[in-house]
Amino acid sequence: MRVRSLMLAAAGVALIAPTALPGAAPPPEAGHERAGHGGPSAGNVPRAGSAAEARKTPSPGNVRATELLAAVRDCAPVSDDRFSSDDGEPADIEVCGRREAVFWKADLDIDCDGRPGRHCNERTDPLFCDTTAFQQSDGRQLSAERLPYVVVPGPSHRWNHQEHDVRRGTVAAVIHGDRVRYAVVGDVGPDDIIGEASYALARNLGIRPDPKGGGAPSGVTYILFKGSSASPIESPGAAAAQGERLARELVGRS
Repeated sequence: MRVRSLMLAAAGVALIAPTALPGAAPPPEAGHERAGHGGPSAGNVPRAGSAAEARKTPSPGNVRATELLAAVRDCAPVSDDRFSSDDGEPADIEVCGRREAVFWKADLDIDCDGRPGRHCNERTDPLFCDTTAFQQSDGRQLSAERLPYVVVPGPSHRWNHQEHDVRRGTVAAVIHGDRVRYAVVGDVGPDDIIGEASYALARNLGIRPDPKGGGAPSGVTYILFKGSSASPIESPGAAAAQGERLARELVGRS
């Protein structure tokens, strides 16, 4: 969680005319700074694309990015108001919906919260929080370093994810450039900002995962499959298997 999401955690949050949703932009070279995240990169944070990181990246499914982007090209808004990508940015992002899924296109800011590790801790992330809104099946906090997860906005007048059957462990397909990676809903953020995902998901998408200055400034599409649930939540394999099946159904290849 970033910025005001820490207050949400402290408060105990448990949580039509179509418009166009264009395709994702190519992966940017420069990092993206979240509100409160500036300055040089943290030491020992691996850059995406290294041989070591490539070995950790789960194999992609056989549903192509172009297929998924075509399936969510048209946006029928389901949010009552729009979200900002960051504090101080214009509110111009809508949550869109169709029968099987909700989706949006935004930036990707790095969530490094949860169980501390080598790359996600108080030293590497000035806004580090050692809790996540949802926990593993054994009760421990999620690990942003190991688990690909997305962050949903806290419930508000803009949009309540729970009313659209999006909850703990909901499976997501996330697209950046020509990459499709699967994840789960693992954390809750501010109720007016959208576009955040874990260190592990950013790394798998080829996005620089540094919580201080990494991320992608735009061009990331998030598709959350209504009513789905990876079990256990901490298993990337469970999310990938279910995500590939749901993606095939979404693009009409089931």
